Amino acid sequence: MNITGINGKVKLNNSYEMPYFGLGVYKSKDGDEVKNAIHFALKAGYRHIDTASFYKNEEGVGEAIKESDILREEIFVTSKVWNDDQGYEGTLKAIDESLAKLQMDYLDLYLIHWPVPDTLTETWRAMEEIYRSGKAKAIGLCNCVEHQMDEIIENGTIKPMLLQNEFHPKLVQQNMLNYCAERNIQYEGWSPLMRGQILDNEVLKNIAEKYQKSTAQVVLRWDLQKGVITIPKSVHENRIKQNAEIFDFELTEDEVQQIDDLDNNERTGAHPDHFMEHFANK
Repeated sequence: MNITGINGKVKLNNSYEMPYFGLGVYKSKDGDEVKNAIHFALKAGYRHIDTASFYKNEEGVGEAIKESDILREEIFVTSKVWNDDQGYEGTLKAIDESLAKLQMDYLDLYLIHWPVPDTLTETWRAMEEIYRSGKAKAIGLCNCVEHQMDEIIENGTIKPMLLQNEFHPKLVQQNMLNYCAERNIQYEGWSPLMRGQILDNEVLKNIAEKYQKSTAQVVLRWDLQKGVITIPKSVHENRIKQNAEIFDFELTEDEVQQIDDLDNNERTGAHPDHFMEHFANK
């Protein structure tokens, strides 16, 4: 990944360009909260917004983008098909509902939110149709391990362009990074700051002190240097602005390794093989 600035992009395997830094809006309340967060982000230079039908804020996301003075084609928008909507017909219906809520003609990226067993191949068949129709400029998946990705690649006709997984210093999953790199599938991380649980780590604090940065900024810079697209979430203007101030320093190879070494396979969310039980118990 060639890291230049907040507007830097990576080229997906279908040649579509995607900003490697964006705003996640998980748990941002629909209405003023999510709209204000997006306005703050766009003002700070962000051009990538990541939402999902499950977040219940697509309407606010669409309104905020429409209210901005930035052209739609200059903003990269991601949404996702939720578990209950998957399968062939359900997925085709789901994207139309998302587009209607967002008041958009297309998504830049559409993702399968979780790999629902028994319907994954059929859901991907719908994703391929969505891609061919132009309703999504790129398609991919979230929350997968190797065997789920293998199922898609072996049974589909279009290779995923991106995989979005939980990714932070306590959950590096280098095996999945390598898997995607070998197949030219871009990796993207959610929960980069481990829901705040990582921010008091002494290794990160020592590196942050050296660069006069926050631990959050160190982690987000680490994401990019690992070749991972990062989408930190916040609704606070100062935090949204600070999260983007990561382009005036560079971690050494040793510092990247120090952060890698914090990995202990600790998750804040469900494991891709057990998420059905996880959500059933919610």
